[in-house]
Amino acid sequence: MNPSEELMEQGISPRNMQKVSYTTVLTLAYQSLGVVYGDLSTSPLYVYKTTFSGKLSFHEDDEEIFGVLSFIFWTFTLIALCKYVFVVMLADDNGEGGTFALYSLLCRHARISILPNQEITDEKLSEYVTEGTTDTWQSSAQKLFFDKHPRFRKGLLVFVLFGTCMAIGDGVLTPAISVLSAVSGIKLKFTELHDNYVVIISCVLLVGLFSLQHQGTHRVAFMFAPIVTAWLLCISGIGIYNIFHWNRRIFHALSPVYMLKFLRSTGVEGWVSLAGVVLSITGVEAMFANLGHFSPLSIKMAFTLLVYPSLVISYMGEAAFLSKHHEDIQRSFYKAIPEAVFWPVFIIATFASVVGSQAVISATFSIISQCCALKCFPRVKIVHTSSKIYGQIYIPEVNWMLMCLCLAVTIGLRDTNMMGHAYGLAVTTVMFVTTCLMALVMIIVWKKRILNAVAFLMLFGSIELIYISASISKIPEGGWIPVVLSLIFMGVTYIWNYGTMMKHQFDVENKVSINRIVCLGPSLGMVRVPGIGLVYTNLVTGIPPVFGHFVTNLPAFHKVLIFVCVKSVQVPHVSGKERLLIGRVGPKECGMFRCIVRYGYKDLQQETCNFENILVSSILQFVETEEECPLKPITGCSREFADAEARYAPDHTFVDSNDVENMETSLSKDESLRILEAKESGVTYILGHSHAKAKKSSSFFKKVAIDIVYAFLRKNCREPDVVLNVPHTSLLEVGMIYYV
Repeated sequence: MNPSEELMEQGISPRNMQKVSYTTVLTLAYQSLGVVYGDLSTSPLYVYKTTFSGKLSFHEDDEEIFGVLSFIFWTFTLIALCKYVFVVMLADDNGEGGTFALYSLLCRHARISILPNQEITDEKLSEYVTEGTTDTWQSSAQKLFFDKHPRFRKGLLVFVLFGTCMAIGDGVLTPAISVLSAVSGIKLKFTELHDNYVVIISCVLLVGLFSLQHQGTHRVAFMFAPIVTAWLLCISGIGIYNIFHWNRRIFHALSPVYMLKFLRSTGVEGWVSLAGVVLSITGVEAMFANLGHFSPLSIKMAFTLLVYPSLVISYMGEAAFLSKHHEDIQRSFYKAIPEAVFWPVFIIATFASVVGSQAVISATFSIISQCCALKCFPRVKIVHTSSKIYGQIYIPEVNWMLMCLCLAVTIGLRDTNMMGHAYGLAVTTVMFVTTCLMALVMIIVWKKRILNAVAFLMLFGSIELIYISASISKIPEGGWIPVVLSLIFMGVTYIWNYGTMMKHQFDVENKVSINRIVCLGPSLGMVRVPGIGLVYTNLVTGIPPVFGHFVTNLPAFHKVLIFVCVKSVQVPHVSGKERLLIGRVGPKECGMFRCIVRYGYKDLQQETCNFENILVSSILQFVETEEECPLKPITGCSREFADAEARYAPDHTFVDSNDVENMETSLSKDESLRILEAKESGVTYILGHSHAKAKKSSSFFKKVAIDIVYAFLRKNCREPDVVLNVPHTSLLEVGMIYYV
């Protein structure tokens, strides 16, 4: 068992990893090389080649080569080292990183979440930490601004989703450009080999890569770190050789003066070529996104001690070689390798490109999973591939979709330069989204002065906007690919989120009061049948309209009725002890309860086969403790119902399942026995099977979005009963149409 697994087995969370020994930190730093830095480490394969494509190929003299190296060095230093290592990685969400982690921090501190069913009770979760210094006038002004302008809250979500969709585009482009760049090196030894064969070999490797995803990262992770370590040592060693063998003056290029000389001599062509320079920092977002699997110290240590110096030396060595071999600019990486070590380096490069692709594919799975939790992506099958390392997941539908898109890009473009142009736009957009969110985090979460946030935004945001503008100029040459992909994914995420929110709004506006159910009982001849009925609903209060529709058409329901609401909260994880909230609905003689099941945005929302027993046990504990303190508030309890059911339960409490474990047994034996008898009679799962329809008065675009796109997504996504692991023999679906 490796140290990261041992930490998980010992119950040490990622946010507490900095407290462990230095030996463990060093081991984690070594392991992070294979998971975090695979993509970043393979950038030398295509940076110079892409930068000197187009009209800049006519400026292949020493001054231009020195200028490109200067841009690479300072971009790598400022963005990767200064921005991400020194600043961004400090903004973790309980040990988790990435765009959604920043958004989650903002949602908790500024209350800008648009997720439905958020309650004050959620703020008592152990990971829901908002303590800190008191609000400054700047942070208060920001919170007030978002509070007064709901459109900006929605706009912020759209902005985050746009960056997220660009990150998904990385999952398409990274495997294609990495594998094709590595395989193309074989043409140096087999010059007669046609490009079609290079593409075929690349496609075979890509199919093999995606076919192995169901095995899980943990089965091959043991070989990732050695491959990336060997790769970094190889390119740094070759870089040192090229520096001393070809041009020792290359160190002068580290002066920023050469950047100005480069732009002055090349003009517009030089500015456009920056779209290739930005490829040197592809993968730095992974340092932050993979924070949950390692400690911040281990990731920083691996970057500063090995990754950063190795890549800088590699770029310098390649530039030194190019300064004496201008004609080899399009084959510079493999041409710069000494003949004696060409084949070993070629093999390691191919393996390293696969490792780098694996890291981005895994990150894409994680992003899709988080989108599903935030109601921004259709339900898909999510499989945990490791029982020991949390967060390693596999999504079959997304995996095969990525494979098809990767093959289409590889076969359709066949050119790493065009892929690089597309890749650069996707990478810079994600970085700019992170920069903007970090500026807000500085003001709202860290309570820093607004000048500090503006300075951060101006420094790094301006650099990234320069690269974005250069990448936009490459849209006709391949840059359109991430734009089209992101727009498609944006359309899917926004329409799904819109349809889901409209359904929740319909449920809220049409929920049935317990008073009506009680009053209609005698007139409908309502009877109670043996057993327990679990009614799944989107509401945390009130009776869902689907249940009212059910009892008016079939006036019978179970002796014990439990309304179950599965919801997401703005924290990465919710512990098992804090997951369930139990409350009573209506008077005791009705035998109705409510259970709220809470998940974090990185939790797997799937109930285990033991859920029935856990739920019944929690209900029994609630019944037993309810009699002891009917009016006495207890820790972790919410005493509010925002609907008519409060009239029948003035002493209603919401009890956290963690708080009732150590309480004494109460006197309410009769009700407990009735619940146990109902459990023996069987459990029935009642789920609504709703269909959304746009109103006749709706606009044409809304009708297309709801009646066509949303209906198609809802029909082809995973059904709720499958996601919730509901046994089909106990399932009862209630059909219903709602108009939005």
